[in-house]
Amino acid sequence: MTAEEKRLSAARDILEHLGAQLDTPFSVRLWDGSLVPLGPAARDDVCISVSGPGVLGSILRRPTMETVMRRYAAGQIDFEGTDLISFVEMARAKKVRISGRNLRKGFLARRALPLLLTPQDKAELDHEYGGDETGQGGAKRDDKAYVQFHYDVSNAFYGLFLDPEMLYSCAYFTDWENSIEQAQRDKLDMICKKLRLKPGERFLDVGCGWGGLLCHAAQAFGVEAHGVTLSQTQFDFARDKVRRLGLEDRVTIELKSYESLEGAFDKIASIGMYEHVGIANHPTYFGKLSSLLRERGLLLNHGITRRAKSSARKFNKIRPEKRLILKYIFPGSELDHIGHSLEVMETQRFEVHDVECWREHYALTCRHWHRRLITNKEAAIAEVGREKYRMWIAYLAGVSIAFADGSLRIYQTLASKHRGKGPSGLPPTRADLYG
Repeated sequence: MTAEEKRLSAARDILEHLGAQLDTPFSVRLWDGSLVPLGPAARDDVCISVSGPGVLGSILRRPTMETVMRRYAAGQIDFEGTDLISFVEMARAKKVRISGRNLRKGFLARRALPLLLTPQDKAELDHEYGGDETGQGGAKRDDKAYVQFHYDVSNAFYGLFLDPEMLYSCAYFTDWENSIEQAQRDKLDMICKKLRLKPGERFLDVGCGWGGLLCHAAQAFGVEAHGVTLSQTQFDFARDKVRRLGLEDRVTIELKSYESLEGAFDKIASIGMYEHVGIANHPTYFGKLSSLLRERGLLLNHGITRRAKSSARKFNKIRPEKRLILKYIFPGSELDHIGHSLEVMETQRFEVHDVECWREHYALTCRHWHRRLITNKEAAIAEVGREKYRMWIAYLAGVSIAFADGSLRIYQTLASKHRGKGPSGLPPTRADLYG
């Protein structure tokens, strides 16, 4: 046998042995085009394709999530026949667990040798944050660099999977069958209703994105709206949108940090923002928002969280999937648990009135985004390149699955600034939100 034939034979032997234990509904397509079923009922139209023996060798040498992610982003591993979310759902259907007692470890070690000795196919990636992606390295956080790494990819790229209003946060599905466009419009309405916006009020949107909420609040609720962002591309888009809609007299936007904000506001929205500032900075963040808000003014904090753990050490551990997101997608992001978030808000003299979980809404939102990006695959690759496109496909799939499973959560928290005694001024029930 030639060296290549030995590698193919080794790969088939290893995969067939694993397939007997896994019994999955899909196959593996090797680099010569041949298929290896991973179970007796495996389909040949849904498969994982592997571009070369060096790819398998690299996974055997370092079987981590980052290894698989880098190989996928480089196009050396692919998923054929369905989208990535559906593929994971298929793989999970039987809840299969490999038992070490059923594995022939000596056989696997011997058969792996030709693959382990194969030179690696390099998976050099360009889209990778170059600094301290955790924001915990001791140096001052560079929030602007973090934000621009994530958001300044390209407005055209985001437009390929977001709705026409360019809303890049959890949609609100009053019916699970609603379109993403309808769900995002309903989200804007719900935010404004929870804040009880009234004509003439001063409204602040911290981390205003592409300006969708600002413009909606000004047009539909008659407020004077102000927003800030650190993303240059978002700022340019939002400013042009305000001009296009003729809202210059009611909507203003600045390219600046929340830390340098001044003024007094009746209502504040923080939508997908506090994930960016770091947990250690949450007292400063909510303290700043409190200083900008009038007495009895309302804050709506809409943000992603994680489940609380039994100890701070367990909660603060950076898991492999989180490190991938920090390194390749969202540097500097840090997710709190809702209990601590509420505690911090109360220390800054906020009274918490309403906490609503939107977890399943975000799972479906990301699923819509994932499918829309796949539909626009060629345009996305032309805009940002294959590597970045594939990273985002994996990212959106992973986040959708995490929200569906419950390892990620998202809450809308309504609170009022409450430094003195007396009533909050809110209605006695939530009935006004659903009228």
